[in-house]
Amino acid sequence: MSVTVVGSVNEDVLVAVDRLPGRGETVVGRSVTRAPGGKGANQAAAAGLLGPGVHMVGRVGEDAPGDRQLAALAGSRVNVSRVHRTPGLPTGSATIPVEDDSGENLIVVVPGANEALTPDDVDVEPVHRAEVLLLQLEVPTETVLAAATAATGTVVLTPAPPQALPDGLLRRVDVLVPNEHELVQLAGAAPGERTPAELAGLARGLGVRSVVVTLGARGALVVPADGGPALLQGALAVDAVDTTGAGDCFTGALAQGLARGEDLAGAVRYAVAAAALSTTGVGARGALPGDDDVRAVLDRVPPAGEVG
Repeated sequence: MSVTVVGSVNEDVLVAVDRLPGRGETVVGRSVTRAPGGKGANQAAAAGLLGPGVHMVGRVGEDAPGDRQLAALAGSRVNVSRVHRTPGLPTGSATIPVEDDSGENLIVVVPGANEALTPDDVDVEPVHRAEVLLLQLEVPTETVLAAATAATGTVVLTPAPPQALPDGLLRRVDVLVPNEHELVQLAGAAPGERTPAELAGLARGLGVRSVVVTLGARGALVVPADGGPALLQGALAVDAVDTTGAGDCFTGALAQGLARGEDLAGAVRYAVAAAALSTTGVGARGALPGDDDVRAVLDRVPPAGEVG
């Protein structure tokens, strides 16, 4: 089995502050922590720790942050032979001041080398032969479309950050994995709280084969391609410390479940357990679980129920 991720590789620069600055204001930070990031790399790291055969396709700069991000991915059992060095551009970065008491943050992303990932970069064997191809939108959308077109396996897309999609992309997606806000935006609906049944109706209107809507602590909504009833899969109860990156862990785990031959509902059940465990440590990758960790708690995941 194999999972290939085409996407972003960033270095996160986390700055601890007593309070977030206002517009035009300077505040003094307490500490700086560098951590691996990027939606693509986070998903790849999650998938790599859960099973074998994970490949990353992306770009970093010829710089020390690039060295660190390649080492972090390799340490998560991800093949990085298709992550190219890019002369003249820095490795992507996100600067994130985090307020001590509330945990609220601000994020400034500099895409750097991620913007240089081209359709030619994804015309490679790990994309062509992957059983599951994971895509997001932190690299050029023409490259995302090229990867989806070149794939022969199951194509999974996280439509984040939200933006206009190239014509034909959704038709090439087998499993779309938005959160509820991304789903509403894709459907062109007005913002607001919706019931699972209403979310399922929006998902069916997108014309995608299957949709899995992540709902945070409420679990995930599965809207299958066969027209069968939508399922609400409840979450695993844990003492959450930090939810950063839980969605990326969910998608990486979903990909591993599908690559193993599980049906969509079974893969989602596995993914909600992995995502919950990932929130028990600090940072996007601070508590990514292994397969044994997830299987040890699967019997605590509530059964999925049909959405009326």
